Amino acid sequence: MDLNQTIKNMVNTMKLAKKSDKEDYMQHLRLVLLGIGGIGAIGFIIQFVFSVFRFG
Repeated sequence: MDLNQTIKNMVNTMKLAKKSDKEDYMQHLRLVLLGIGGIGAIGFIIQFVFSVFRFG
């Protein structure tokens, strides 16, 4: 691939990219934190179940 064309593509991509506003940022932050909390809750429930009920 041509280096000049690659650099032009990168520059065009950066020109098209826009910084997200505070509302979009907060929505993404809420979704990420909700996902992390959900995965943590699932892990906690699994650990709790296996600590209460001894299998084997």
